[in-house]
Amino acid sequence: MNARVDFGLSPSPFQTKYRQIETSFDPEHAIAWTYMNPAGAPCFNPEMLEELKAHDGAIQSSAGRVLHGDELHQIRYYVGASRIENVFSLGGNLNILLPLIKSGDRDTLMRYSKLCIDALYPRICGYHSQIITISLVQGEALGGGFETALSSSVIVAEKRARMGLPEIMFNLFPGMGAYSLLARRVGMRCAEEMILSGRIYTASELHQMGVVDVLVEDGTGESAIYDYVRQNERRRNGLQAVLECRQYVNPISYEELLKITTLWVNAALRLEEKDLKLMTRLARSQLKRGAKPVGGEPVRELELATA
Repeated sequence: MNARVDFGLSPSPFQTKYRQIETSFDPEHAIAWTYMNPAGAPCFNPEMLEELKAHDGAIQSSAGRVLHGDELHQIRYYVGASRIENVFSLGGNLNILLPLIKSGDRDTLMRYSKLCIDALYPRICGYHSQIITISLVQGEALGGGFETALSSSVIVAEKRARMGLPEIMFNLFPGMGAYSLLARRVGMRCAEEMILSGRIYTASELHQMGVVDVLVEDGTGESAIYDYVRQNERRRNGLQAVLECRQYVNPISYEELLKITTLWVNAALRLEEKDLKLMTRLARSQLKRGAKPVGGEPVRELELATA
């Protein structure tokens, strides 16, 4: 599981070592692993989002083929996980979003939001390839972190994991796919209840609700992935086809996500001072949970490329 994923049949920018994600390919089990390891707060900063977008775009453009050593392999499973202890992801980086909202910077808010769904959408579509996508949640997955977990076809969670959508606490809603992805799993009414309650759920509760597919003991998440692969290998072709049916029976289009994230930007710009004060406290909490910057360098949090 230590070998680098090598996309394409010739050298490409996707072979460059990333700063805020770790990628590897296990040829024996055909598993592509991606670990989030953000600098600063354990949230989605633009640099990590760009890396996820590039990495997942490379998987999609190569139809899931990986050149490992001298042999060409087909990715059968994609696993998204985190290197931050007890945190999958705390979602959108409030320390980035706050000044944009306060200044009324709609364009930059929209670029950040679009980057979020650009990094998410290939996984929702299974990379338009024969890949079973899995989220491994071993800690907190809040807001956009929960949305990222939901973007995979299968969620494997350790019992210590907690997931939820707290945005309603500061009078906002999760705008990067939560409604669409939850409605696909539990129906629109339940999705709305989860969003509007702001409640944080345990992995066990979500397993009972049918949101979490596989519930495992703490510390056994990675081994559980291999157990899942072994147990399903004989029926993998049928399983992959059934999971792919979701995109036909309950399709989620890029246009749908873009319209919803536009609604999110509009709602964010309507927030009042009392909402922003609570958002500020939560932003400080995110920073306290943060890791040290990669290589000792500051995170370029506000460097958002022009759309």
